[in-house]
Amino acid sequence: MNLSATTNHPFQLINQWRNKPWFFTVVGVLVAVVAGWLVGAWGIMGALVTIGVPIVLIVGISVLLEPRIGLFLYIQLSFILGFSRFLETELAVGTALDALLVLTLLSTFLNGKRMDWKRLRRPVFWLLTTWLSFTILEYFNPGHPYPAAWFYGARSLSLNWFLIAIVVLVAPITKKDIRLFVGSWLCWSFLAALWAFKQQYIGLEAAELRWLAAGAAKQHILWGQLRSFSFYSDAGQFGSEMAGVTLVCIIFFFETSSWTKRFLLLFLSIIFFWGFAVSGTRGALFVIIAGYPAYFVLKRNLVYILRGLMVALPVLAFLLFTHIGDSVYQIWRIRTALRPTQDASFLVRLENQQKLQQYLKDLPFGAGIGTTSGNGQRFTPNYFAAQIPTDSWYVQVWIETGIVGLSVYLAFLALIAFIGTIKVWQLKDPWLTSVMIALLAEFIGICVVSYTNPILGQFPTSTIVFISSILFTTCDRWDSLPEIRSTVHSTHKRYLYENRNRSTTTPSPA
Repeated sequence: MNLSATTNHPFQLINQWRNKPWFFTVVGVLVAVVAGWLVGAWGIMGALVTIGVPIVLIVGISVLLEPRIGLFLYIQLSFILGFSRFLETELAVGTALDALLVLTLLSTFLNGKRMDWKRLRRPVFWLLTTWLSFTILEYFNPGHPYPAAWFYGARSLSLNWFLIAIVVLVAPITKKDIRLFVGSWLCWSFLAALWAFKQQYIGLEAAELRWLAAGAAKQHILWGQLRSFSFYSDAGQFGSEMAGVTLVCIIFFFETSSWTKRFLLLFLSIIFFWGFAVSGTRGALFVIIAGYPAYFVLKRNLVYILRGLMVALPVLAFLLFTHIGDSVYQIWRIRTALRPTQDASFLVRLENQQKLQQYLKDLPFGAGIGTTSGNGQRFTPNYFAAQIPTDSWYVQVWIETGIVGLSVYLAFLALIAFIGTIKVWQLKDPWLTSVMIALLAEFIGICVVSYTNPILGQFPTSTIVFISSILFTTCDRWDSLPEIRSTVHSTHKRYLYENRNRSTTTPSPA
């Protein structure tokens, strides 16, 4: 057999079909006929299918060829997910997002020769494996009224984090990819802030009004004031995300020496902070209150600490000890976050948690994953766990996995932050250090604010947190300066070795 002929066979077929234009004419006519029939039979949905099927095929093939494409698509779709409220028909958009993640994981295995599987030995992956194993055991919780609901709750609790970790760990991600990740996050956040301003100062769309009328108005219209939610799941998540990117921009502002970039970052910080303000989410302020000091601890630099205090203390004094701006609803709302004992809603949360202690005292492993919030109301609406508002991600974890699960989960988050701190302190690359410190500080802030809002398991916050946690706990793999230093060191040793050999072999002069 002619091996070369066999190897070039697909290319020969392509060239043969290229010389037969009638083939493409026939295919084009058939596609046009099918598209016309779909549009005629199904209307707008038929047109969407006609356009969508080729796009899905192209995207699917691209993801299978390169898993990083799937990962970045997953990030973008995590933000687009919020637009599902504008769809007149109910689509399983979240399930489609999960399918994309599974397809990306499949692509990772198909391209296994290019992947660095040794990175799965990293401590963060063992932590994720431990937490996933615990949640899998929760499936067999004897107190669970509907075990099938476990899958819906476990996705945001552990499963998606575990799958994302595999892709991010083994894929050949570069510094350019990290820049793209951070840049797309900030771009989407900027668009979200603009959409929130449109809601606050211009008006809501018809789909948004329908969403409020369906029950969301109870949480999003307080004393006649709208809490802007942009295209996120709710105002709580939107406000927390805005506070998070405000923190990131402030850190980048301190880290960069370019005044052009500083002006841009200052502008973005103001936009994002006001986006947080119009959300009316008071607890989101703790993303900054927790993440800002964490940044200075990570820097371990007295000059940076003093500089940060010069900025933070006047702002805190303005909010704590004055009433300036109380006539502006957003400023008054932020100020009340610093006086939680005077807040009626906070006191109600504490009362609910005291009631939960009575329910859970005989359930050390909780009521079962998937029994609270939306999943609980969907599958087990008459169960006690579905009837108590969680108001907090950690309260939700506590109800579903018990005091044992909550303790394991909190230790899991603390260890991730600890590993990230050690890794960041070991970095030599200035740019990489700045980015990873920002991601780690924002992670700490989101973990703190999750006590007041159940945002750690919601898109797109969960996507950003899951990816960034893997990045900063394994950031040493992009640290280029040690590689340069080792290369220089080996070159110097080789130079000394060659000179020593040359001096021993060269005959001495007579």
